[in-house]
Amino acid sequence: MKFYIVDVFAESKYAGNQLAVFTGDGVAELSDTEMLQIAREINYSETTFILSNEMKNSGYDVRIFTPKKELPFAGHPTLGTAYIIQQEIIKSQVEQVNLNLKVGQIPVTFNYLDKTPDILWMRQKPPTFHQKFDPEIIASVLNIEVDEIDLTYPIQEVSTGVPFIIVPLKTHSSLKKAKVNLDKYFELVKNLEAQEILIFCPETYNKDNDLSVRVFADSLGIPEDPATGSANGCLAGYLVEYLYSGKTSVNVRVEQGYEIGRPSLLLLKSQKNPEEIEVSVGGKVVMVAKGEFV
Repeated sequence: MKFYIVDVFAESKYAGNQLAVFTGDGVAELSDTEMLQIAREINYSETTFILSNEMKNSGYDVRIFTPKKELPFAGHPTLGTAYIIQQEIIKSQVEQVNLNLKVGQIPVTFNYLDKTPDILWMRQKPPTFHQKFDPEIIASVLNIEVDEIDLTYPIQEVSTGVPFIIVPLKTHSSLKKAKVNLDKYFELVKNLEAQEILIFCPETYNKDNDLSVRVFADSLGIPEDPATGSANGCLAGYLVEYLYSGKTSVNVRVEQGYEIGRPSLLLLKSQKNPEEIEVSVGGKVVMVAKGEFV
């Protein structure tokens, strides 16, 4: 099997979120257990497997694994895998690549700069809004004070395919100092569909950005994720659902990963329509390495 390593939501190499992508005839022969073993060997947040170089229902069949389990959808693996399909399988400029994932078909559109992919955009499933949470419980999980949470907005479970608990904070200092209490975290999520937490605030490291984000995913074997497209898709829906900026549409730059030395940039667009909320998440993909698994 061939494999590729890319950095997703990265402005340059060795930033953003790492992804390993596997292709070749051997991929289709792998069992679920073998895919999970390979994901553990790589030990990135996610590893993806392109099951065939041939399209099926106008898309490419892809599976996504963390070191602990398979996911129906994830953001940076979707963009990174689409990039590899365009660069290494199609090998020509195309406007769109569709990925057939467990959650359904996800389209990724390409913008090019000098014939090279620049910004990739994925259209996510419309967000759904679920359980709300007691600020005192969430504060204890994050080792912060209740008054550091922006209680103007709810703490809520939101999903565009994978659910996240969205937590609005007031300041950057609160976001930077947050540290998960693992006992309280696992007690909180043990009976929840949402197993991961996104915290955000309107203050940033980079003045050109609009929001700063951190994502904690210990249940997936990822203490902190450097760039999370699925979680930020949920955030994009949350921002327009609760008129965070006073508008029913947003177009914002979100930074993530600074606290763990992997600065990332995610572009979020969302629009609240009468029927549903449209969500798109964009960013750059940078090739880092390629090789063979033997």
